[in-house]
Amino acid sequence: MSLSEIQARIHKAEELAGRSTGETQLIAVSKVQPNERVEAVLQEGHRLFGENKVQEAAGKWPDFLEAFPDAKVHLLGPLQTNKARQAMQLFEAIHSLDRPKLANTIGRLAQEIGSCPDLFIQVNTGEEDQKAGVLPSEADQFVADCQALDLPIVGLMCIPPVHEEPSLHFALLKKIAERNGLKGLSMGMSGDFEKAVALGATHVRVGSAIFGARDYG
Repeated sequence: MSLSEIQARIHKAEELAGRSTGETQLIAVSKVQPNERVEAVLQEGHRLFGENKVQEAAGKWPDFLEAFPDAKVHLLGPLQTNKARQAMQLFEAIHSLDRPKLANTIGRLAQEIGSCPDLFIQVNTGEEDQKAGVLPSEADQFVADCQALDLPIVGLMCIPPVHEEPSLHFALLKKIAERNGLKGLSMGMSGDFEKAVALGATHVRVGSAIFGARDYG
């Protein structure tokens, strides 16, 4: 599927939901994609990308950002505290703030560096053992704790369980965000982004539908 087709589908979903066209930002997930595919999408004019690993992003994005200075990269995957400084200098936003230790580290570094990327708190809406994220029952307290650290919390992020209806998880995330006065909703991927847009997503994360299948070999 082409980038323009995905964008057209997002705009259609916005229209059907009674939202303004362009309210939803498309993050092109470029993790594990060869540089030539990423460059082709940059050449098409797209400027917002997502990576899962700090190390991988650090290996390819400085060169791309030199050639395309208006491009922005968001971190979508889990962040280890020892990589926090590097992540804060590389990414415009981090979508995976998921525990107090990381919040405290980012808070300390933000004071030191004098700036901080936008932050999304990851909520484990399916309460899955193998997934990162704060539990829905603990989300309000964690938002308050992060705000007390003066962190720029702009929204919430979730990855629904594979075998459950994603809309239920998107609706739950939206409810938690609304009661905490947060506008950002990072939710929806290649298979369900239209449902996410219908429920108010501000950022959808689409990879394989734009770039083709990833080669993990």
